Amino acid sequence: MNAITHHRGYSTMYREASLTLGLFFAIESYSGAVPDMDLAQQIRTAQLAESHGFAALYFRDVFLNVPSFGDVGHIHDPWAFMGYVTAHTSRIALATGSIITTLRHPLLVAKAAASIDRLSNQRLVLGIATGDRPAEFPAFGQTLAARGELFREALAVMRQAWAEDFPRIATPRVNLSGADTLPKPTLRNIPVMVTGNSRQSIEWIAEHGDGWLFYPQNLAEQAGTIKRWRSLTPAFKPFAQSLYIDLAEQADAPPAPMHLGFRAGRNFVIQYLHSLKAIGVNHVGLNLKYSRRPAHEVVQELGEFVVPAFPAHAVAGD
Repeated sequence: MNAITHHRGYSTMYREASLTLGLFFAIESYSGAVPDMDLAQQIRTAQLAESHGFAALYFRDVFLNVPSFGDVGHIHDPWAFMGYVTAHTSRIALATGSIITTLRHPLLVAKAAASIDRLSNQRLVLGIATGDRPAEFPAFGQTLAARGELFREALAVMRQAWAEDFPRIATPRVNLSGADTLPKPTLRNIPVMVTGNSRQSIEWIAEHGDGWLFYPQNLAEQAGTIKRWRSLTPAFKPFAQSLYIDLAEQADAPPAPMHLGFRAGRNFVIQYLHSLKAIGVNHVGLNLKYSRRPAHEVVQELGEFVVPAFPAHAVAGD
């Protein structure tokens, strides 16, 4: 059995033929690009989510405020913020959606990820991506054209740095010999979810990733994507997606489409999540940016009425 299946964060989030739920930071509704990020409130809502059985909290890696993209995520560096959240939670998985490995040195990502995985008692599930904000690449001395190659290099370097003592690594960004990265993950590996296509073929993602973190599509398109994914992953590898929701106060409110999701009452949300589960989605990360209600109130309602149908998986020792 793949050692990743024994990883606490992975086991909390993923199980074949099952679906769990997560929440993206910033866990608040906000207009424009920049959230308030009241840290005390963010932690209270994160702890509420953990107590109600959400499986994961998501951290994003947004380097610069690029106004044309309209969202800077949770503002703080993901590793620093994850360390803060780690100290205020105990069981919920810590997922990245996603670390931009093209603009970070792979040895530094390997060290940061291993550190969080150790400090959190094995709760990190590492989503990685190439990045899609063109203004960031010249700022960091990279080109958009190199994204695919840099992404492949980073994953290979991280895997080797985690698995081996004093590895010899020679790549365009790494020339490592006679030294080592510390700490090492407890399992000598960390579950890695490839985000979107990341400039790779689906065959490459199926071979090298531990799962796939995708985007919302209509049910028929998503079912087709998952069918192809399953054809390439005979051993179970999870399929996860994001989803924006605006939870209406009326439980029976019908759905209305919005950017990357919908507005609806909780009864439709439950129905829709069951439909995603039926086509093979294993995890949904919810984003409340466009909510018209306070996020804490929404998380409370989701926790009471929606999460019980899709709870985090129990892990030995919790």
